[in-house]
Amino acid sequence: MHSNYIVFVDESGDHSLTSIDAEYPLFVLCFCVVKKSDYADLLVPKIKRLKFDTFGHDCVVLHEIDIRRKRGHFSQLGKEARDDFMGALTQIIIDTPMTVVAVVIEKLKLKQKYSNPYNPYHIGIQFGLERVRQFLRMQGQQDALTHVICEARGAKEDRDLELAFRRVCDGDNRTAAKYSFDIVVCDKKANSEGLQISDLMARPIGLHILRPTQQNRAYDVLADKFFNPGTVVTGNGLKVFP
Repeated sequence: MHSNYIVFVDESGDHSLTSIDAEYPLFVLCFCVVKKSDYADLLVPKIKRLKFDTFGHDCVVLHEIDIRRKRGHFSQLGKEARDDFMGALTQIIIDTPMTVVAVVIEKLKLKQKYSNPYNPYHIGIQFGLERVRQFLRMQGQQDALTHVICEARGAKEDRDLELAFRRVCDGDNRTAAKYSFDIVVCDKKANSEGLQISDLMARPIGLHILRPTQQNRAYDVLADKFFNPGTVVTGNGLKVFP
């Protein structure tokens, strides 16, 4: 039986512990959980309509770094058109029911605390899947097969990701439970709206942790989407490690 939900995963920063960017010493893994009916009936049509209205076609891939640096199709937009586009995109995210789980790895602290730290990507996958599974359990969906869509990063990286993913699903998690997840590695060229939304979320979350007093409109929007199971346990929707 397939789940009523689908999960999209994207990242911000890199997982290297040998070469750490002093300006952004973080690795962020963002999990966006959406009910399939909301995804198919609300999110996808609205994003496609926005692309048609803005560019005249829907072949544009929404990539956070391209938007931020005004590259590719986004170099053609003037300030007013770009502001209108970002405003409409933000409203789509606000209007679409979704649940966000983000794991932020502070790489310098990780190296300081552990003499032989785990790969930040593997840490992020474990913490993220544990929390997504908790959300699904609360919806009565924990035993249904839930597909987790991850962006392709290269043959070796994709193999390592799948191994880490399978390890967590086979019981290497905080409850030693078997998880009913299946990974789908998807190329960016597939133009998946779910992956694009996850990509847009990851960096604002990282910037909030890096510079919490800085104005961050995108994070303020996402703050209402974080998984909150209504318990006294903190760090469910936004896990910062270590």
